[in-house]
Amino acid sequence: MGEFVRIETGAAEGVATLRLDHPKVNALNAQVVAELHEAADELAGRTDIRAVVIWGGPKVFAAGADINEFSGMDAAGGRDLSQRINDALQALEQLPQITICAINGYALGGGCELAMAAEFRLVGESAVLGQPEILLGLIPGGGGTQRLSRLVGITKAKELIYSGRNVRADEAVAIGLASAVHPDDQLYDEAVKLAARYAAGPAAITLAKKAILDGYFLSLDEALEVEVEAFATCFDTDDAHTGVASFLENGPGKAEFTGS
Repeated sequence: MGEFVRIETGAAEGVATLRLDHPKVNALNAQVVAELHEAADELAGRTDIRAVVIWGGPKVFAAGADINEFSGMDAAGGRDLSQRINDALQALEQLPQITICAINGYALGGGCELAMAAEFRLVGESAVLGQPEILLGLIPGGGGTQRLSRLVGITKAKELIYSGRNVRADEAVAIGLASAVHPDDQLYDEAVKLAARYAAGPAAITLAKKAILDGYFLSLDEALEVEVEAFATCFDTDDAHTGVASFLENGPGKAEFTGS
């Protein structure tokens, strides 16, 4: 377990919390980035965990990179930094588990990029998101120029990145950057509830996630081939047999799945 990033279990069956705890503002320095990558690698091999809540605690999610590390950095250093961040966030993005970010307080710069690597973002009422790198004479380097465009559309992404302005909770939901807003003190519990719902679902959820990610950047013809294979694989799962039998006997929505 890392010094600043840890995997916690017990909040709900099949759910883990990926907890950032790097006082005071969960800055994503080199050690935190490395520990995030290590945690992602561990989670990828955990068959007992089917959903993950990424949380920075009740005060702040992650206020961004450690700017002290930028001092004196040249292009080679910037390239290395960007690659390490992107490697860690891609490892999180490609986890077989369903991933949900619970964002209290600030999620800026690298913190916002971390949040965007998750599948769902729930925000507290006081949440503030943004990509303020332009105010340092920089651009996002952890996937912000790419994931933000895909989430909110290219025009809105340009406006946010060019200005570096902050986005508060209600706007984040309105533009599609976040899924829902909750009272700050209820946010983590709501994220766990959502994670538990997915964790109790069939093995097909993992296959659906893989099909969506694998097909997203392919042509439609190629992506449909990905879906065909994933659909076929579902029939090798116990959950598919359970779900079909339950539907025929009891109608829809009554099946209890094991994730296998």
